[in-house]
Amino acid sequence: MSRRVWARVTARIVGAVIAGGALYVSFPPRTAWYLAPAGLALLVMILRGRSVRAGFGYGYLAGLAFFVPLLPWVGVYVGALPWLALAVIEAVSIGLFGAMAAALSRVPFSVVWIASAWVLFEGVRSRLPFGGFPWGRLAFGQADGVLLPIAGLVGAPGLSFVVALMGCGLAGLICALSGKQWTRMAACAAIVAAPLLSGLVLSATPARETATASTVAVVQGNVPRLGLDFNSQRRAVLDNHAAKTKELASDIDAGRLPRPELVIWPENASDIDPLRNRDAAAIITDAVRAVGVPILVGAVLVRDDGATLNSAIVWGPDSGPGEQHVKRKLVPFGEYLPLRSVMEALSPYAAQAGNFVPGDGDGVVTLNGTPTAVATCYEVAFDDLVRDSVQNGAQIITVPTNNATFGRTDMTYQQLAMSRVRAVEHGRPVLVAATSGVSAIIESDGAVLRQSGIFTDDVLVADVGLRSDMTTATRIGPAPEILISVLALVALLVAILRMRRPAPPTKNNSN
Repeated sequence: MSRRVWARVTARIVGAVIAGGALYVSFPPRTAWYLAPAGLALLVMILRGRSVRAGFGYGYLAGLAFFVPLLPWVGVYVGALPWLALAVIEAVSIGLFGAMAAALSRVPFSVVWIASAWVLFEGVRSRLPFGGFPWGRLAFGQADGVLLPIAGLVGAPGLSFVVALMGCGLAGLICALSGKQWTRMAACAAIVAAPLLSGLVLSATPARETATASTVAVVQGNVPRLGLDFNSQRRAVLDNHAAKTKELASDIDAGRLPRPELVIWPENASDIDPLRNRDAAAIITDAVRAVGVPILVGAVLVRDDGATLNSAIVWGPDSGPGEQHVKRKLVPFGEYLPLRSVMEALSPYAAQAGNFVPGDGDGVVTLNGTPTAVATCYEVAFDDLVRDSVQNGAQIITVPTNNATFGRTDMTYQQLAMSRVRAVEHGRPVLVAATSGVSAIIESDGAVLRQSGIFTDDVLVADVGLRSDMTTATRIGPAPEILISVLALVALLVAILRMRRPAPPTKNNSN
C-alpha cells in the first residue's frame, strides 16, 4: 500500500470515528441535536464509492464510536464486559448500514435510499436479538431539536428518517459544491432545509382539540444507597415513597398544593409483594388514604411458582388494589436471562438476572376515571407498546421506572428524551416516575413542566392537558417504517443488479 493510499485510509478511519462520536454527542444530556445529521453526513461522505467490505468496516468503526460512550450505564455496577459486549454487538447494525450505503451510493437518488437504509437497520436492531434494543435511535436524540414536532406526523421511525435524510442531503450538498453541480446542489439544499422549516411550522400549529386540564402528581421517594444492593433495604424504599406521599397530602391539606386527580409511584416502589405481605399493603393503603386519590403503585409480585411479575397496580383509597399492568417487554440479562445455563457458565454476574415473566394486554389501566397508558421503564423505547395503549384509549402516558442500578450515568436523561418524543408522537402528556430520578411531568408538545434531580426525594405536581384525539403518527402506526424499509430493500436490489451488469466492451482502436 502506497503512502498516499495509506494516508487516505487513515483519514477515513479517523473520519468514521469522529462521525460516530458526533452521533453520541447529539444525545442527552447534551442538547446538540444538530450533530446527528452532521455526523451522519460525514459518515456518508466516507462511504461514497467504497466497496461493500470497506463500507462495513468504516460503518462498524463509527458504530463503536457511537455505542461505546452511549452505553456505559449497562456495566456501571457489573463491570465493563456487559457494556462493551453490548456495544460491540449493536455496532454491527451500523456496520451493515455502512455496507449497504456503500452499495447504494452508486444508485441514482442515493440520498433518499441511504437514509432509508438507516431506518431499516434501526428497525432490525430494535427487534433482534432477544426482542431488540432500540437505544440510540436517531429520533431519541431530537427531544431538544427543531425537528421534534415531526414525530407527531410520522412517529419515531419517521423522525429518524428525517434526521438521516438531512445528513445524507448535507453530504450530497458538500459533494455537489465541490463538483460545481448546481442542480444537484439546489436539490440537496432543499432536502436539508425542508425538515427544518417543517419543524418550525408544526411547532407553531395549535392542537386540533382543546385539552381538558388535569392535575397530576409524581412521587420520587429515592433509595437508601446507590448500586445493585439497594434492594437489600426494600422496606426503606417503600417507606420513602409512602412518607413522601404523606408530605404531599399535608401540603394539599394546608392549601400549599392542589389535590391531584392521580398520583404515580415508580417501578419497584414496593419490592415487597403487597398482595402477599400485609405490612406492605397497610403502608400503601395509609399513603393512598392520606392523599385521597388512587395511586399507580409499582410493585414486584411473586407467583405461586416462584416467578415474579413487574407490576403497576391501581390502588384506591377505599377499593384497595385493582387493575394491574404487568410489564410486557422485559430486559434481557436483567429481568430474565436468555440461554441461562450458557450465560451462567460465562459470567458470575449472570446468576443475578431476575426470573420475571412478561404480561400481556394493551398496557391501559383506568386511574380515577382517566384511561392511562403504562410503559414501564424499558417499554417506553418500543414503538408498538406505547402506540397500542394510546390506540386503546389512553389519554395520558406514564413511565414508572427504576434507574437506581444505573448510578449517575446518562441513562436516565436518555430515557427522559424518549418520553418527550413519545409525548409528541402521540399527543399525550407523559409522567416519568423514577425511584431515584430523573422524574418529570411532560406536556404533550414535549415541554418539561417539572423535573426532579437525581438521587433526591421529590414530589412533582402540575396541570396537564388531556386529549382523546389521535395524532397522525398514532393513526397510521408502523406504516412509515414499513414503507421506508421497503424502499431501502428495493434500492438495494437495484444496486445489486447494477453491480452484476457486465461492463460495456471497450473499443479497440488498433489497426
